[in-house]
Parts: sequence; structure tokens; C-alpha cells
Amino acid sequence: MSRPRRRGRDVHGVFLLDKHQGASSNDVLQKVKRLFNANKAGHTGALDPLATGMLPICLGEATKFSQYLLDSDKRYRVIARLGERTDTSDADGNIVETRAITFDQAALNAALDYFRGDTMQVPTMFSALKYQGRKLYEYAREGITVPREARPIKVFELQFIRWEGDELELEIHVSKGTYIRTIIDDLGERLGCGAHVIMLRRLQVARYPIERMVTLEQLQEVAATVNMAETPDYSALDALLLPMDSPAEEFPMVNLLPTVAAYFKQGMPVQVADAPEQGLVRVTEGDEQKFIGMAEIADDGRVAPRRLVVEFPA
Repeated sequence: MSRPRRRGRDVHGVFLLDKHQGASSNDVLQKVKRLFNANKAGHTGALDPLATGMLPICLGEATKFSQYLLDSDKRYRVIARLGERTDTSDADGNIVETRAITFDQAALNAALDYFRGDTMQVPTMFSALKYQGRKLYEYAREGITVPREARPIKVFELQFIRWEGDELELEIHVSKGTYIRTIIDDLGERLGCGAHVIMLRRLQVARYPIERMVTLEQLQEVAATVNMAETPDYSALDALLLPMDSPAEEFPMVNLLPTVAAYFKQGMPVQVADAPEQGLVRVTEGDEQKFIGMAEIADDGRVAPRRLVVEFPA
């Protein structure tokens, strides 16, 4: 039986989309996939429709390593509306409570300090976390509240930007799994007035450079030049991509000789001199240090494959 024909082309890398407000992460993912004419794509942690900013989109074999971006730190700029609490903790929800703003700067400083460092956070009902096989937001849309366990998070930095009337602007650098909407809702309760998010922009994911972000409109302009040519030349589009191993760039690298890499790419653990003693490593091959997959250092010191890159014919 013949194998099904692949739709799209084999293109591999990470595209840093500057997501616009009002769009769902899945909607812009599908548009980016079509513009690159890629056969495979996935995002690395959704942004709410209200939110803008950095949304790394993995294409092709890079999708295998997107988990490392889900686990990475993130930085946000947020503006909160004080004095109003909503059922979604952001401006897309319904106002459920209105209270006077009575705190002073000293109280605000103390409240902000409470959230710095290691804390526990109860996830919002309007999240994609699952309870008994269903996403929490599905329950929330039906008016149902289900139990959620508090989870450890870390706020590495919480910077005060401005407080003007009923608006409070902050910059926050947080660990994986942190809900900024929940921080703002909890902050509003500590201040005694309630609060919700009216603007949220993700500034950074892991160590990805902000200057490499591209808007959907800019991507469409580049793609239009490709489609106008008689013979499509995707080099201008592909130049926008970061390497497929960039989601794992913080892991130590182990470089294999081609003869050793041949065994590794067949799924066999290999012995390597000067390998780290333990943990995950990023594995490359030869003088060109071509990325070929992720591995874990086994108890006997060998480099054991965990996720391998499929090599497609040129």
C-alpha cells in the first residue's frame, strides 16, 4: 500500500509571531502554517485572544521539541483595571463586583512584594487545564466551578511601572504555568478593590530575542512575494525561522562523530567522552554540529536517545 502524500513542504524551525489582539492562538497558528506551506506546525503555549506578543510557532521537526518552551520562563507587560472584578479576570469577561479604590502607595508596594518569589497559585477556571478529561474553561462556560489544586509558581521579577487612577501597569517575569490574570485578580483582592486585566503583552519566551518577532501582516507581505513568482522560492520566508533546536538551547550540547552518530540515530545509546554526568542534553553531529535530537545521560554514562530528528531527503 502506498503511503499518503504529505501536504505542504518539509520546513523545520521556530517562527516568532507577534500575535495581534483578538485572535486565538490556534487561528494564527493555522494561518502561519498555510503561509509557510508547512506540513506540520504547533504553538508552544496559547495566548488569550486579549493578549498580544510573542507566540513561538514550531514547524516540522521543531514540534518535537516545543515542550521545552512550554517549560520555560516568560515575561509580560500587563495593565490592570482597578475597582472592578470580572468572572474571567480579564476584560473579556463580565463585571461581577465593583469596589472603591482606597489603598495608598505603601499598601500597593506591600501587596506587590507578597507576590514576588515562590508562591502557590490556584489556576483560573478559564484555563486549558483539564479536570476529569475536560478543559476547565469548558466547565466555566457552563457556569460550573470544579476543584483546582494550588500549584507552585515563581515570580522572578515584578516591576512597578505606573499607577494612574484606576489603571495599574506592571512588568512580570514568571515561571512556567503562571497565570497573569490570576495574579492580577489575587492582587485586586489583597488591595480590597478588585482588579482585572485590560491589556496583556508577552514580551519574551525563554531567551528568544524580541527583535526577531514578526507580525502576521509582515509575514503575509513576505509570503505574497513568494506566491507571485513563477517558481516559488521560499528562502525569504525560511530566513525568518530560528533553528529547530532553539527550544532546547539551554541544555548542554554533546557532539558526536558521524560514525558514533549513526548508531545514535538508530536509537542506540552511545558512549561519549566528557559527556555530562546526568540530565538531558542536546545532541549534534560532526564538525557542522548538525542537530540530531535530544538525549538523556543514562546511569552507565551513555548518551541515550529520547527524541530524534527525522532526516528528510533533500
